[in-house]
Amino acid sequence: MATLTTSSKRPYHIIVFGATGFTGQFVVEEVARTCTEGPGGSLQWAVAGRNRDRLEKTLIQAADALCKPELKCVEVIVADVAEPESLAIMCKQGFIVLNCVGPYRFYGEPVVNACIENGAHCIDICGEPQFLEGIQLKYHSKAQENGVYIIGSCGFDSIPADMGILYTQNHFKGTLTAVESFLTINTGPEGGCAHDATWQSAIFGFADSAGLRNTRKKFGHKPLPAVGARIKKRGAVFFTEEIEQYAIPFMGSDPSVVRRTQRYMHEEHKHCPVQYMAYVGIGGPFSVVKTLFAGLLFWFMVKFSFGRGLLTQFPEFFSFGWFSKSGPSRKQMDGTSFCLRFMGEGYTTGQDPSLGKPNATINTEITGPEPGYIATPITMVQAAITLLNESHCLPNKGGVFTPGSAFARTTLIERLNKHGVQFSLKSGQ
Repeated sequence: MATLTTSSKRPYHIIVFGATGFTGQFVVEEVARTCTEGPGGSLQWAVAGRNRDRLEKTLIQAADALCKPELKCVEVIVADVAEPESLAIMCKQGFIVLNCVGPYRFYGEPVVNACIENGAHCIDICGEPQFLEGIQLKYHSKAQENGVYIIGSCGFDSIPADMGILYTQNHFKGTLTAVESFLTINTGPEGGCAHDATWQSAIFGFADSAGLRNTRKKFGHKPLPAVGARIKKRGAVFFTEEIEQYAIPFMGSDPSVVRRTQRYMHEEHKHCPVQYMAYVGIGGPFSVVKTLFAGLLFWFMVKFSFGRGLLTQFPEFFSFGWFSKSGPSRKQMDGTSFCLRFMGEGYTTGQDPSLGKPNATINTEITGPEPGYIATPITMVQAAITLLNESHCLPNKGGVFTPGSAFARTTLIERLNKHGVQFSLKSGQ
């Protein structure tokens, strides 16, 4: 693995690729806030994208928003996923590329390949299981050979869930065997929504669910052992006292990412794998009706190219305002927060999981600001800061990793606590 000391040949610790995108602009601001957290107390960084003028405009906006006029002097690199040579030039200049260009199924692989070929680690905020697992299948060995870390899903999808399970395991005195998580999003008087880039990822991901199944078959994995009592899957819609509202299964990447981490920890470190189910709160009865109608309409339309075209063209209409082409305003983001609760059960030290029901429980919680464009830049940038400062704590060789498998032995959780994404033990052990 290359040293993380900058030089004239590799002058930047971090390069933000896709800095002019909706999420990318907030990642730029977050990097600017953390410049004193790099190796030796400083951080050398640059922004990259297709259009120099737009990149310079992004830096001016960040300088004004943060009252940091020095940001106008941050280096700009022109690079395009359609031009491999430009990606190679970019990757040769930095230790870590923060890839903010999505949907990743369309634009992610050239960046991963360029990073591996040119010795730059890559961190993304992808929430697309097919891309994440496909990249692991195709590039893990090559990344290992080159000593490069490719760490996906380092945004709200799925650092809170993945690191949250590890946090819960570490605080359980015994063998933790099963965890349910419940996500709630709270918005202020301005309401809230997400940018339609996330919506597009969902459209094309659900449309190609068969592709994900085929990718998983190629791994040839044996099922993970279910230790202790099997976790019971809840219904499609149910009222839960844990969050005092109706909930549905969480359809994002969290379950996929957590399973991959649990497999890695079981196969590499002989840890007991945790069974995991993820749910999200949707509110009261009216929200249930709206969600069911929107869900059925989505599932029907996503099967046809014409339907996918309409979904893509009119995200606000078909998502009942949950997604929009303009994304949330800063006021909406400032008034939004999340809470992710983990309800775990298992067996105390000395208790045989093969005999009887679990005899101990644990409840943990992660709270933080608006998930998509405040918490996501925080988690992504802190993942990069952790890699820069604690590379010796990551798996010995490079490869394609989940956040949990990469950062299990680092201080990432402590770093997140300092930046407003709070992990806490609520009850139990």
